Amino acid sequence: MKVLVSDNISDKGVEILRNASLEVDVKTGMTPDELKACIGQYDGIVIRSATKLTADVIECAKNLKVIGRAGSGLDNVDKAAATSKGIVVMNTPGGNTITTAEHTIALIVSLVRKIPQATQSMKSGKWEKKKFMGVELFDKTLGVLGLGNIGSQVAKRALGLNMKVICYDPFLNEELAGNLGIKKVSLDELFAGSDIITVHTPLTHETKYIINKDSIGKMKDGVRIINCARGGIVEEVALYEAIKSGKVSGAALDVFEKEPPENSPLMTLDEVICTPHLGASTHEAQENVALAVAGQIADYLVHGTIRHAVNFPSIPADQVNTLRPYIDLAEKMGCFASYFMDEEVKEISIELRGEAAEIMNEPVKIAAVKGFLTPVLEHTVNFVNATHIAKERGIIVKVTKNADAGDYNTRVDLVIKSAKKDFSVSGTLFSKKDPRIVAIDNYIIEVIPEGTMLYINNNDRPGVIGSIGTLFGQSGINIARMHFGRETKGGMAVSVVSVDGNVGKDILDKITKLPNIIEVKKITMNG
Repeated sequence: MKVLVSDNISDKGVEILRNASLEVDVKTGMTPDELKACIGQYDGIVIRSATKLTADVIECAKNLKVIGRAGSGLDNVDKAAATSKGIVVMNTPGGNTITTAEHTIALIVSLVRKIPQATQSMKSGKWEKKKFMGVELFDKTLGVLGLGNIGSQVAKRALGLNMKVICYDPFLNEELAGNLGIKKVSLDELFAGSDIITVHTPLTHETKYIINKDSIGKMKDGVRIINCARGGIVEEVALYEAIKSGKVSGAALDVFEKEPPENSPLMTLDEVICTPHLGASTHEAQENVALAVAGQIADYLVHGTIRHAVNFPSIPADQVNTLRPYIDLAEKMGCFASYFMDEEVKEISIELRGEAAEIMNEPVKIAAVKGFLTPVLEHTVNFVNATHIAKERGIIVKVTKNADAGDYNTRVDLVIKSAKKDFSVSGTLFSKKDPRIVAIDNYIIEVIPEGTMLYINNNDRPGVIGSIGTLFGQSGINIARMHFGRETKGGMAVSVVSVDGNVGKDILDKITKLPNIIEVKKITMNG
């Protein structure tokens, strides 16, 4: 079997692949057309961030069985296209954890003590001691937005510096946070209470521009902002304006909305220090991820063992065709439910009913948990570690079976429980392969769970649907599908609207202001 290494990785990783009797070609720096021309001959490919495996590239990958990312982020891989072709996509989620956490701490210290600015001043022949007065980290409050692998390591190091640490993470168990010496707070409490804010979340529709003009307005005067996660989590124009006004005293950035940043006004500010996406750039980290991804690809191609796959669990080969549709359904249901829970989750309950009660339940359970956690922990969670992460966060996962599927031959029920509320969603398979959501809480409704959808909770009154359609028409947004459900005539109702393309916050705000609209949520399916 042949493996293509299309980005630079450690020679030790290449050696692992060759020692597994795999034929390896190292071809870095290829153009998209060059990659399309050669990828069809390979069974596996190893990438970092430079290679872009878009849908049209994957379409040319006639023999490709596995994609391995030396690192955690998979923004450069079309996971949906890979999954549809049966290609396993793997990453190495833990390899960059320590190095990125250390880089975050380095930026925090550099920012508060103005080390880069002082260095530049001295190298220009100046001695400006008074100009570079700093502040202590001792007893300051660090707000950690996202307490996953990297965020928790940053928090531990900040505690070692005698900082107070607060965090926002909707799925984190409050008791576990307390055991770490960290106080779990709401997002607004984190904004209001932090002297320094560091973000450690994936870039999703929920986290894009989570640091924006409005959220900065809720922060302390003189707050400092750190981003070593993903460009686009911090709205750069809003950050620039806040620094210029004095609201934000400084920022340290390792990632940017566009990389490399071109003509960014942030680069003109003395209060901003920056590095060129160096979070994972240590010899140790690069060797760790190279060794890990090479071992994973070798194990899969030679032995059929799947490790750290983001799009497929390990299941017996003779059951793949039966289980794959249920895995897809459960993952989509979990993802859908995630958008309705913004507080600590206590339990995830899955009930397999009818024909579903006769299948292996473990892959379906894992898929539901992975789907639920993915919108918050996109690059960290996969089919291998999903249930472990849930356990770490104090979430109990239960599976039951019931021979009765009601009006359906097969059905999967998912209930998410918190201290304050339960949320339920039910799904089935049409033609034994096409996933459908058939109930949301008390509403009977048929939804095709794919792409971008708007969940609209409204009073059942005439004109609601017309006003939504008119608004979309005026905004140039095409409606692909609309699904409706209601409890009783004239009571509460829901609409799930599938749209082509993205819907921005401005449109959501306009919908919310329409008559009889109670709630609007934008939902984006995994992949």
